[in-house]
Amino acid sequence: MVKNILVIKHGSFGDIIQINGCLKDIREHYSKYKIYILTTPAFNNYFGKCPFIDEVILDKRKSRWNLIYLYQLKKFFSKYKFERIFDLQNSHRTEFYRKYLSSSEWISSRTMLRFNETKEEFDKKSILERFKLQLSRSKIDTQFAEKPQVSWMIDDDFHISSEIKKNYIVLFPFCSPKHHQKIWPYYEELISKLKSKLFEMDIVIAPGPGEINAARKYNVKLCLHNNQPTNFFQLAKLLIGAKYVISNDTGPAHLAAHLGCRGLALFGGHTTPEKVSIETGSFLSISSKNIRNISMEEVFDKIDSHL
Repeated sequence: MVKNILVIKHGSFGDIIQINGCLKDIREHYSKYKIYILTTPAFNNYFGKCPFIDEVILDKRKSRWNLIYLYQLKKFFSKYKFERIFDLQNSHRTEFYRKYLSSSEWISSRTMLRFNETKEEFDKKSILERFKLQLSRSKIDTQFAEKPQVSWMIDDDFHISSEIKKNYIVLFPFCSPKHHQKIWPYYEELISKLKSKLFEMDIVIAPGPGEINAARKYNVKLCLHNNQPTNFFQLAKLLIGAKYVISNDTGPAHLAAHLGCRGLALFGGHTTPEKVSIETGSFLSISSKNIRNISMEEVFDKIDSHL
């Protein structure tokens, strides 16, 4: 009889990218198990193609006062008799699931704390270090936990428009509507500077859902698929071919970083590059308590020296 393992990760896109190293470690440790993931509908297609996952289960995250929904979730946990549940969301919601809906062994940032170690102190560590500790304290070899494995995402069948030069820079000037504090406000000035100094390169934006009209206001080329935003896998193809990537703290920035792209992420005071584990040997960052204090000249000089 095949035994079952569950991973929980609801989102967001950047967080989904970050767990790919953990997923590979779990996959290799439990090579003879069936691995499920509990996620949100937005990532159904993504995890459906992930080589580290066998089956996707959707959680619509309905109200905890919805007793019918809670009953269905409890039946789900009971049905599969998971030998272990790896909670990589580590939220108040998933802690509720642990306490009231499941009797399986639960691996979370709360359950694996050591004596005299508080969650507040643990959460000060970088996100990838926290994931590594969750797994290693569960006796799993963590070869990849701090090195998200996302090369599988690249859609080699996606053809970038011939209107875009082979040498191109990708910008991500947007972010989630609820996180306006993450937006660096000087992309128009930066685009003008890049065009005047790096005229042999195209400047490209790959707008997400709801961003196409805003992207058209910039003096750049757009990367779309049938006049619609690219999906996760097409975006990976665009990024892997870029000469450089410049972004706010967004999911695409994390994807670019862990694909090994050369690039730069811009941070305000909402978090730090170290805490979200975005810096690599090729992907750098600039941060300020107020993102508006990062000047266009500082960003351009960083790009120019890095290129």
